[in-house]
Formats: sequence, C-alpha cells, structure tokens
Amino acid sequence: MPSRSTLLIAVAATASALAAGALWAKGPRASDAALIRSATSAAPAAVGRGAAVVAVGADGSMRTVRAGSNGFTCMADNPATPGPDPMCMDANAMDWAMAWIGHRPPPPGKVGLMYMMAGGTDASNTDPYAEQPTAGRPWVSTGPHLMVVGSAELLRGYAGGPSPDTSRPYVMWAGTSYAHLMIPVR
Repeated sequence: MPSRSTLLIAVAATASALAAGALWAKGPRASDAALIRSATSAAPAAVGRGAAVVAVGADGSMRTVRAGSNGFTCMADNPATPGPDPMCMDANAMDWAMAWIGHRPPPPGKVGLMYMMAGGTDASNTDPYAEQPTAGRPWVSTGPHLMVVGSAELLRGYAGGPSPDTSRPYVMWAGTSYAHLMIPVR
C-alpha cells in the first residue's frame, strides 16, 4: 500500500504507487462520473472542466476516464488515506511525479503546477518515501494547497524542515531532488 506522502505528490497523482481503494480501482469499480467528480475537485473549476481524468489501477496502470483539452491531468481521492487527496497537475508536474515515483531524478528545466484544493493528508516533510511517522520526525497536515515543483530557485527564502508552519508557503522535502513549494490556499 502506498504511503500517505506518496499520495500527496503522486499526484497522481502517479501511477504505480497510487493504487488503493474503490475510487482507485481496487474492489468494485467506481462509476466514471464519481471518479470525475472526485478528481476534478482538486483544481479550480475552470481547470477541472478541461482536465483529463485518469483512474489508477491496482497494478499501477492508468486508464483514461475522460480526455482533456487543457494539459492538466486529475486523479481521484484515495479513500484508503485519511482526508481528501485528489490531485490535478500539468504535464511538467506529471513528469516530475513520475520521476519521483520511479526514484529517478526529476526532469531538469520543467517547472510544474499541481493542485490539491480539496485537501491533503498527513506526510513527512523531510522524507519523500516515508510511509509512517517515526520518533523525532513529526508529520505535517497539509490541508488544501497547490504545489510548484521543479524549481530550486523558487524555494529560496521559504522555510522547510520537519515542522514547518503550514499556514504559509513552505518547502516540502528540502534538500532532496524532489523539494517543492507547498502553498496553502485557506
């Protein structure tokens, strides 16, 4: 089963690590309408309306539920994790997420945007692959946010570390090649 932090980014959100729960194709298949509603709740309405929607299978495969027209791809909430975590990302963020999932370096020179406007789950702010909290490493509750990935320059001046103030922009996974800016929206 994927870690809760995997679901934050994988944005997908994010293929092989993102399989679990009815909306994620384990057990009875959720209706496509339910998948679309859940997935598009991650982004502003104008983005969600034109986004592709994919369903992640238990084997990591992705099925296109709805074709898109605006370069964004949305994935539904994973009901196996606490809190709502549907996500929607542009093509650059999807490339970044797939590199993260595959333990490969993110593509250079590709800044991406990812929405998680319906909320998020608890996650390690220091370890991109942590599956559960450990002593001395608190997890953060992200709440509704958007993420900017693929830009080390953008991260300068923002706090990171194990316990950032999540009420203002902060860096998640600082010091790793997957560091990205988390921007709360509430």
